[in-house]
Amino acid sequence: MATPTIKNDPLYQLLREGKVDQFNQQHNSGEACDLSGTDLRSVDLRKLDAKNLNLKDCYLRQADLRGVDLSEANLEGASISGAKISGALFPKQLSPEEINLSLVHGTRMRYR
Repeated sequence: MATPTIKNDPLYQLLREGKVDQFNQQHNSGEACDLSGTDLRSVDLRKLDAKNLNLKDCYLRQADLRGVDLSEANLEGASISGAKISGALFPKQLSPEEINLSLVHGTRMRYR
């Protein structure tokens, strides 16, 4: 696992700037964005449409994921240490124990 990166990708930058609605519009209109391995720590993602997003190896420490449907996103290897996850829906490939270990200890989540 490499160190999380800050990419120059315009869609990624929208998320880092808190412009989630704009990100959703552009991504849903077909603009591609690979968020794998990126640093999204402390970003408010509450309105994120995460369907089919590649968040593999993403660093989501203290991100606000409340109410986000992540069930169709790839979260393998992602870390959610200290994130706000109330009401978030996770992929069924992630066990509750795996999610809790990542939330409390910052471990990278592994799919079953």
